[in-house]
Amino acid sequence: MIKVLGGVWALLLGMTLIMIGNGMQATLMGVRGGIEGFSTLQLSLITSAYFLGFLLGSRTTPELIRRVGHVRVFAALGSFISAGLIAFPVLTDPYSWTVIRVILGFCLSGVYVTAESWLNNAADNTTRGKILSAYMIAQTLGIIAAQGLMNIGDASGFFLFVIPSILVSLAFAPILLSATPTPAFETAKPMTLRRLYTSSPLAFVGMLLLGGIFAAQYGMASVYGAEAGLSVAEISGFVAAIFTGAMVFQLPIGWLSDRMDRRWLILGVALVGALSTGVGAYLGVDFRTLLVLGFIMGGMALPLYSLFIACTNDFLEVDDMAAASGGLVFVYGIGAIGGPFVIGQMMDWLGPEGFWFFLSATFAATVLWAAWRMTRRSSVPVDETGAYLGVSPTSTPVAVAAAQDWYVETAEAEDSTGDEPPRP
Repeated sequence: MIKVLGGVWALLLGMTLIMIGNGMQATLMGVRGGIEGFSTLQLSLITSAYFLGFLLGSRTTPELIRRVGHVRVFAALGSFISAGLIAFPVLTDPYSWTVIRVILGFCLSGVYVTAESWLNNAADNTTRGKILSAYMIAQTLGIIAAQGLMNIGDASGFFLFVIPSILVSLAFAPILLSATPTPAFETAKPMTLRRLYTSSPLAFVGMLLLGGIFAAQYGMASVYGAEAGLSVAEISGFVAAIFTGAMVFQLPIGWLSDRMDRRWLILGVALVGALSTGVGAYLGVDFRTLLVLGFIMGGMALPLYSLFIACTNDFLEVDDMAAASGGLVFVYGIGAIGGPFVIGQMMDWLGPEGFWFFLSATFAATVLWAAWRMTRRSSVPVDETGAYLGVSPTSTPVAVAAAQDWYVETAEAEDSTGDEPPRP
C-alpha cells in the first residue's frame, strides 16, 4: 500500500487541502449567513447554487481539458477558487454569494475531474482499488479536518475565509509540480434517463432522493445549527460527526452488500436513517445528542450512494456500466440542487426542526420505494452480484467511471481465475 501511495501522494495531499478549504467554506456559509441576517430560504438557494455549479462543471470540464490540457484547466480553476473564497466576506449579500457559489461549484468540480483523471491514469488493475479508496478517505478526512479549523477564528471577520483560500492555493503546488498530464481524456456518454430508469428504477429514484439528503447534510447542517442557536464549535462538531459516521460505516455496509440482497440492505440502511433523523425532530437541541444523530445519519447516507451504483450494475451488462454511472451522477446532482430549496422552505415553516423532518421524510420515501420495488422485480442471486464500489458523493463521474473500470477488470479476473476479487 505504501508503494502504491508513493506515486500519488502529491495528488492526495493536494486534494486533502482542497477538501479542507471546501469543507470550511461550506460550513461558513450557514454560520456567516446567519450573522449577516440572511433568511433560511436565501441560504438554501446559496447552497443549491453550489450543486448547480458542480453539476455544470462535471459535464463541461472534460471538453475544456480536451481543448487546452489538464495543467492549464487545473491552474485556471484553482485561481478562481482562491479568489472566490476571498470574495465572500467582501461581497456580503445573498445575490453575490449565490453567484460565487455557482462559480466555486463549477471550479471545484473541474478540479476534481482533472485530479481524478490523473489518479486513474496513475493506476492499473492491481492498484486502482487501493488508490480510489485512499482518494475517498482523503476527501472525507479533509472535510472532517475543516471543522476543526472553524474554531481558530471569528466567523464574523475575514480570517476564516482567508485560511481556505490559502490552503487551496497551496494545494496546487505539489499537484502541478508532480502530476503528468494524461495522454488522452475520454468519458462515456451518459445513458438516457429513460433507459436508466428502466434498468434500475430503485437506483434512479433512490439517487434523486439521496441527492437531497446529502445536500442537506453538506450544505444545510450549518444553517440548521445557526438557526438552532448552536455555537460555532458545536456546529463544526455536528458536521464533523456526520462525515465521521460516513467514513466509519462505509466498510461494514460494503461488506454486507457483497453478502446479502442489496435491496434489503438499502431498505434497512434507509430505515435506520429515517428513524435517527425522525428522533432528531423531537429530542430538541442537545449537543451530545446531535453528535450521535449526526454520526448515524451520515453513516447511513453516504454508503447508499455506492449501494445504488452497485444495485444498478447488478442488472446491466458490463459495457453499459460506465454510461449508467454517468446518468446516476446526473440524477443525484438534480436531487442535490433541489434538496436545499425544499429544506429551506420546511425550515421557514417549521423552524429548525424542519431540517430533521426533511431528512426523515426523504429517508422514509427511500424505504417505501425500495419496499415497493421489491414486489415488482425478482432479486439477483447474491453469488451473481458484482462487488460494492466504495465511491463518495463528493466525487465526479470520472472517479465513478474509474471505479466501474476496476469492477469490470476484477470481475474478468475472477472469471478467469475463479478467485474472489479484492475490494476497493
